[in-house]
Amino acid sequence: MKNRRVERFSRRSFLAGTGAVAAGLSIGPKFAFGAEEPKLNFYNWDTYIGENTLSDFKDDAGIEVTMDLFADNDELFAKLKEGNPGYDLIVPTNDYVERMIKAKMLSPLDHGKIPNFRKNISKAFQDAAFDPGRKFSMPYMWGTQGIGYRKSKVEGVPDSWKWVLDSDKYSGRIALLSGSNASIGMALKYLGYSYNSTDAKEIKAAEELIIKQKPHIKVFAEDNGQDLLLSGEVDLTMEWNGDILQVMEEDDDLAYVVPREGSIVWQDTLAIPTGAPHPENAHKFIDFILDAKAGAAIADFIQYATPNEAARNLLPDDYSKNPAIFPTEETLARCEPEVYKGEAAQRLRDEALTRILAA
Repeated sequence: MKNRRVERFSRRSFLAGTGAVAAGLSIGPKFAFGAEEPKLNFYNWDTYIGENTLSDFKDDAGIEVTMDLFADNDELFAKLKEGNPGYDLIVPTNDYVERMIKAKMLSPLDHGKIPNFRKNISKAFQDAAFDPGRKFSMPYMWGTQGIGYRKSKVEGVPDSWKWVLDSDKYSGRIALLSGSNASIGMALKYLGYSYNSTDAKEIKAAEELIIKQKPHIKVFAEDNGQDLLLSGEVDLTMEWNGDILQVMEEDDDLAYVVPREGSIVWQDTLAIPTGAPHPENAHKFIDFILDAKAGAAIADFIQYATPNEAARNLLPDDYSKNPAIFPTEETLARCEPEVYKGEAAQRLRDEALTRILAA
């Protein structure tokens, strides 16, 4: 197993190292006799793949991977809603998998071409309420959302969402996530409601709470709150656990906590969008990612909880027994899985976020 990295790549160097680009897709014609050209167009979150995964896959399968990046599920959904521009593999979160299935935006998977699924994935992840039978998605990573913070700059442990949503104590030193479900969902949890509430009055209360707090918020971050925390631009940030764990490796003054009101338990997946030009290559890449050694290298690098039991068994205790990665049962009991709430309910949240950002 490769030693843990000491220096976190900047996004520019990370993209250069993996071969990822942000300049659009390169989609050529298929080879003769129906064979696919050795290419794969991958649409993924930032810094959410192993350091050498793409190059290792090319060495193993002879397939070149081009990776574009999205900031959140809303961007992913919007990009594909009007038709697939040429992506072969995407990484939607559980509730968006359900949303995309209903919208006929995902292609069924051939489990016979993904033998590592049954071989390596924990039984707890071999089925899912959002995708019964795993017909459209394979488990990739899972985790929580909480507060990342700089220990030397805050008094105590920020064990409540109040610290970032309902207090002026750290005014101008707070970042919230920009996604409508993320920020509004946590405001709902703080107010004592369900993260998945579809009640217009409850969503309005969450909106009003954030608008009231807005003068004290430095930025609504697009999946880069960990970078703002590492650079010292903020001292508290709403973020995903793995993103904070990545920067904790570089700065031992940083920490992560799931607030006492609870959070969400999410699951990111690998899925093939409808109209993918290279579906066979996508199946090969999924199976490669679900390999024990490849999966361990990814998990070790990005510091998220892997559902790959064989991969977890290859990793040291500071990963496999880390409660910030694999939360305790007590912590998980305070969390909810995010569910697809329907287009009307999603519009309520999207419109609420628009008003928050305009306020």
